[in-house]
Amino acid sequence: MSDSVPARLPLDWIAASLRRERGRAGLSLSELAKRAGIAKSTLSQLEGAGGNPSMETIWALAVALGVPFSTLVEPPVSAVQVIRAGEGPTVHSEQSSYLATLLSASPPGARRDIYYVWLEPGTVRDSEPHIPGTVEHIVVGEGRVKAGPHGEAVELGPGDYMSYRGDVPHAYEALADGTKFVLIMQHV
Repeated sequence: MSDSVPARLPLDWIAASLRRERGRAGLSLSELAKRAGIAKSTLSQLEGAGGNPSMETIWALAVALGVPFSTLVEPPVSAVQVIRAGEGPTVHSEQSSYLATLLSASPPGARRDIYYVWLEPGTVRDSEPHIPGTVEHIVVGEGRVKAGPHGEAVELGPGDYMSYRGDVPHAYEALADGTKFVLIMQHV
């Protein structure tokens, strides 16, 4: 273990994971201890971030809970992610005044990406079809935009939402200066 990581921290991670997973499984302290073949006092101590659990004890608890071993020993990941305005990876269009900042790439098992888009009037951002089954969702924050599949585009203003097939040719056109919207690409 690195000198920069406090020695107590992994026990805190294990304790939090045990409490979380026991709660999800709907098991009492006694029932989980019985299923894992350990003393109830040992489990109570572990959930209180005490003791010195062996790999075998953690493994037995993971099996009893029906979760991978890693679920009980991995460091916690914050459920909150913040990307400040003007930060994040941004791509520019060569054909229009269109900037898109990736806010959230699709994690494993999910198939969606979230972008924050800035668009200025004067040009149209044409988009080729995405992979089959793609659905796009737009929520307008500022300005006005005309968006959607060719021949079915709709004008939207602040607070408006729309969804449409993204696996057909579609376009975005700003109708007011400073148009901004959130674009979610859902890949089915």
